[in-house]
Amino acid sequence: MTRHHTTRDYTAAELMVVAASREICDNEIVFVGMRLPLLAFMLAKSAHAPNAVALYENGLIRETPAPELLFTMGDPPNVLNATMAADMMTVMSLLQNRRVDIGFLGAGEVDKFGNLNSTLVKKSDGSHIRLPGSGGAADIASLAKRTVALMEHSKKRLPARVSYMTSPGHGTGPGWRKSVGLPPGGASCLITTKALMRFDETTKEAQLVSAHPGVTFDELQRETGWELTAPEPFVETAAPTEEELKLIRMIDPEGFWTS
Repeated sequence: MTRHHTTRDYTAAELMVVAASREICDNEIVFVGMRLPLLAFMLAKSAHAPNAVALYENGLIRETPAPELLFTMGDPPNVLNATMAADMMTVMSLLQNRRVDIGFLGAGEVDKFGNLNSTLVKKSDGSHIRLPGSGGAADIASLAKRTVALMEHSKKRLPARVSYMTSPGHGTGPGWRKSVGLPPGGASCLITTKALMRFDETTKEAQLVSAHPGVTFDELQRETGWELTAPEPFVETAAPTEEELKLIRMIDPEGFWTS
């Protein structure tokens, strides 16, 4: 019998890692991003998706989890015994061939249609903050069968519309991806520090699925740039199991990513 933790003996980051790992199904090809997704893939491989395959933007392909905690995708433990150490074009070609099932993304802003901004944020005083840009995120957002974004939950990070669309989700709503020549797919799930949301098949808008323990609906609405609908019943995000927490803490014993 799987035992879930009912008390808060885990961190918000650990809960986000677990939620992200649960989005990975067995036998899927996964485009792994930086930070928490590095752990999410390793956890999924150990917990429930032993046949998942990881792609990294620097050209690495792995069928086994790295033997040590990763700080970047280019760390030597990620190269050691990799299935393939190729180049960026090799892994990007798998996106073009529609081989990638799920991709993990992050950004400065995400809006209600799952569009990501990592280019330019407009401030209330009219000035701008310049961000690093897309990297490979626009390719992943455009061509993966589905994407999952991980974000801090705050109103400035979750506007109704992004200041600049760096990586497309569902654009302006239903039918947009087809109208601009993109394949089906796009934003599937949004995991924040406070909640889990999914994008409605009809409206393409992010809908609240669950709030993390201790977070109220009023708090979520205050910190979200679009109107949310409370699910009935209002539920908490499923807590990590004892086995999931044990695996995370084996991977990241010092809590570098999860403290």
